[in-house]
Amino acid sequence: MEIMREAMNQALRINPNLPITASRKVVDTRNFVIHAYDSLKPDILWGIVVNHMPLLKQEIEALLNG
Repeated sequence: MEIMREAMNQALRINPNLPITASRKVVDTRNFVIHAYDSLKPDILWGIVVNHMPLLKQEIEALLNG
């Protein structure tokens, strides 16, 4: 999460209109995991990985290939 957040943060600095559906949520999720870890439920984090990562991967691959 830390690496993804840092990469997304840098990308958003270069292009604030980056065509990635949940770019801001990537940054916010990492911040929540780091700062509110005591209230984070593992099933919520796993749900993010399973339900949202595939789209993020697709969008990043499209940017890199396009």
